[in-house]
Amino acid sequence: MTDWTGKSAADLGRAIGAGEVDPVVLTQAFLDKIAAHPLKDRIYARLTPERALAEAEAASARAKAGRRLSPLDGVPVSWKDLFDTAGVATEAGTALLKDRVPETDAKVLQTATAMGLVCLGKTHLSELAFSGLGLNPVTATPPSVNDPGSVAGGSSSGAAASVAFGLAAAAVGSDTGGSVRIPSAWNDLVGLKTTAGRLPLDGAVPLAARFDTVGPLCQTVEDAALMLAALEGRNAPDLTGASLKGVRLATLQTIVMDDLRPEPAAAYAAALEKLAAAGAEIVPIEVPEVAVPMGDAGVLYTAEAWAAWGDEITARGELMFPPIRARFEGGKEFSAAEYINAWNRMMQARAAWAEATAGFDAVLCPTAPNLPPQADRLMTDEEYYVTENLLTLRNTRVGNVMGLCVTTLPTGAPSCGISLMAAPMEEDRLLRLSVAAEAALA
Repeated sequence: MTDWTGKSAADLGRAIGAGEVDPVVLTQAFLDKIAAHPLKDRIYARLTPERALAEAEAASARAKAGRRLSPLDGVPVSWKDLFDTAGVATEAGTALLKDRVPETDAKVLQTATAMGLVCLGKTHLSELAFSGLGLNPVTATPPSVNDPGSVAGGSSSGAAASVAFGLAAAAVGSDTGGSVRIPSAWNDLVGLKTTAGRLPLDGAVPLAARFDTVGPLCQTVEDAALMLAALEGRNAPDLTGASLKGVRLATLQTIVMDDLRPEPAAAYAAALEKLAAAGAEIVPIEVPEVAVPMGDAGVLYTAEAWAAWGDEITARGELMFPPIRARFEGGKEFSAAEYINAWNRMMQARAAWAEATAGFDAVLCPTAPNLPPQADRLMTDEEYYVTENLLTLRNTRVGNVMGLCVTTLPTGAPSCGISLMAAPMEEDRLLRLSVAAEAALA
């Protein structure tokens, strides 16, 4: 008997279209697998079985009538618990929002549902999405697929775990400073950080609204392309015939290569060799201007985060995990002038980046400079928590402060990813490039 829960989202969509599997049978198989999984409560905050089966029944009827809504019509996916679900609690990993039940779905969930995706449930995350580690003693800390004692990466920690452990065909997460890409890398998945503003944030619990983005965590680049299309309500880009021959790839040297741990360093070097062997020209570049907004990240992120949550934290901050609360509270120290000046410096750096990278198809870097830390040590060593969190988010943050779209791909080494960064709103072109890179790295 076929274990459909191990297949990619694209393969499941094709199987539904060919009549090889019924969406109701498929959805029930995922729900049964989740129910039997020993780590399910560390991955899913809550399930939506009634909704999932109702959506699957509708998808089944459409498939039999030859009227499928998209290539992923009937495919079960998970949603990070900061996307509103009508009539179902959305708590964003914090006691501040305990028992918060929205009346309507988030806009991206509405669109995905209209494209036929089946909602399995809501996944755990870092508290209010403000950590790259995925450690959350307030609700739950999802496991890394390569070591259940390690964190999964944040903030879309449960999203990654749901796919990596075969408990969802794909997942929808958010990325403000690396929150799709870090857990994707640490769980050997493909992650897509979309350009800020590309996908609507209506009905998504905010962190730093000008940096918040929505993106999928998947098994393959094809899945990521189909998921993006479903979230946008459109046809997916054509990925056939993609090649690295004649492609120019820059390897960023500024900041992202500092203090690499041995395993990510070795995996990145091996990945570059494979890309070059597939025909890509690899050119090291420095973009020193990037250092300015990276140094301003404390102002840019925490000021926005405090603006969104300051009143609530002032009133009930004792309910929070202290390291997360401390990150938020750092934002109240900055003036409006400091924030605006930092924003202006970032825009100048973006212009310099565009000029320095104009001759390249993408810019590469290791997705994370470190491996998933042990959850127990993070809970008992406060200094270690702070330094690992900042290091974890460092490389991915380049994509956010530069306003780029970014994919992370598995390198073949456990919990080591490689990132491909492209110009804003160039997701379709980036996905074609990424599918060629994925083939070279396989």
